[in-house]
Amino acid sequence: MNKLHIETPLIESLLLNKSDSSEVWLKMEALQPTGSFKIRGIGHACQIYLENGAKAFISSSGGNAGLAVAYSGRRLGVPVTVVVPRTTNQRAIDLIENENAKVRVVGDSWNEAHVFALDLSDKKNAYLHPFDDKHIWEGHASVIDEVYEAGVKPDVVVLSVGGGGLLCGVVEGLRRNKWEDIPVLAIETVGAKSLHTAFKAGKHIGVESISSIATSLGAKKIANRAYQLLSEHNIYSHLVDDTDAIRACNSFLDDHRIMVEPACGASLSAVYDKCDFLKDKKSVLVIVCGGVGVTLGQLKDWSAGACLH
Repeated sequence: MNKLHIETPLIESLLLNKSDSSEVWLKMEALQPTGSFKIRGIGHACQIYLENGAKAFISSSGGNAGLAVAYSGRRLGVPVTVVVPRTTNQRAIDLIENENAKVRVVGDSWNEAHVFALDLSDKKNAYLHPFDDKHIWEGHASVIDEVYEAGVKPDVVVLSVGGGGLLCGVVEGLRRNKWEDIPVLAIETVGAKSLHTAFKAGKHIGVESISSIATSLGAKKIANRAYQLLSEHNIYSHLVDDTDAIRACNSFLDDHRIMVEPACGASLSAVYDKCDFLKDKKSVLVIVCGGVGVTLGQLKDWSAGACLH
C-alpha cells in the first residue's frame, strides 16, 4: 500500500529550548501535503475502505480532516463529498473544492453536518470520521514510528487535542515501539477543553459549547477510546489561553518560518512557556500538527485582537 502522507522532518529546535540541559524535537507535520497530520490517519483509512469495496468517500469536516479526505480521494481516483456547516469559511471550501471534491453546506454546526453525512454513507460510500476511527489511529501512529526509526527517544510527547484522534494514534505508536513508559502532555485551549473536562470529572462527559479561536480543537466530546486512554497511559491534561496559542503561532513563525493555526499554537505555547510538567524533562518531542485554518492576515487580526504586540 503506497502511503498518501510523507515522512516529515524531525528537527531539534534551539529556539524553543530555553535550557541548556534539555532538547526540544519538532515533528513537522505542518509540512504534510494537506498541511496537517490528518493525512496520515485519513489517508490510511481511505486506502483500507477502498480495498474493502468503497466507491466514494464522505466527510463531515470543513477543516483539516475534510481536506485530507478530499486529497486522498483525488490521489486514489475516488469521488468525495464533504459536508460542512454554514460556519465554514469560504477559504476552507475553496481548498476542498480545489481537490475536486464536492462540498455540501448543511446545518449550523459540525454535529448537524455529521448527521447528514452519515445519512449519505453506506457500504459503497465510506464515511471518514474526523477523529473517531481505529484505522485513522493506526495511520496517525506512523508519526511515532518515524521518530523511533530516527533514533530519538523523548521523555515526553507534547500534542494538541481536539477529538482525540492524534492522541489515540500517538499512544498506539508508543506502544507498538515499546515506548509505553513515555508520557503524553495533552494540550487544549480553555475554550475547547473537552478532554480536560472528562479528565477532571473522571467520566466521559463533554462541554456544552466551544468558545476558542482554535476551532480545530472544537470537538464537544472526545472519542471514547481517547477517554479510555486517560486511565491506561500516563497522560497529563494542560490548558492554555487563546492568547498564549496565538503568541506561540507568531513566535514559531519568527523562529522557524512556518505558519501554523492556533490549535497547533496551543501545544507550542506549553513548550515556549515551559509548563510545569516539562520542567524535569531532558528531551521533549512536539507534534507540530500544522493546520490550514490560518492565513497571515488572520494571524495579524487575531494578534491585534488579543493585544499582542
